[in-house]
Amino acid sequence: MTIALATTDDEIAATFDVMAQLRPHLVRAEYVPLVRRLMASDRFRLAASLDDGIVRAVAGYRYMEMLYCGRLLYIDDLVTDETARSRGHGRALLDWLKAEARDQGCTEIQLISRVTREQAHRFYFRERFGMEAFHFRAKLP
Repeated sequence: MTIALATTDDEIAATFDVMAQLRPHLVRAEYVPLVRRLMASDRFRLAASLDDGIVRAVAGYRYMEMLYCGRLLYIDDLVTDETARSRGHGRALLDWLKAEARDQGCTEIQLISRVTREQAHRFYFRERFGMEAFHFRAKLP
């Protein structure tokens, strides 16, 4: 198992099948251009856990700074392939993200998880994440 940044178009495209398990609305043909736009505008990054060159888990993340907490690593997406869960890929990727955050001077890691993702919540609690706030959202017409 290795963790690597997806930086080339081929590497980004290789993460699609796993990412689409979390984000089923994504369209394969639009995925690489979308990720490239996010990389350019928001310094978005993709990291993947690989097993013999096969993507088993993916994290989309970015660095941010906020008044209330300082510099942080924000995880937009974190998903392990449903066929490879409970094999350590998610934990390895999260450990890698924590090390990256420390190396970049972050004081914390944050993420949002839908209330329906109970299995993911158990994983985050095991990894010492706590729930500290409600996340409110309003769709605009």
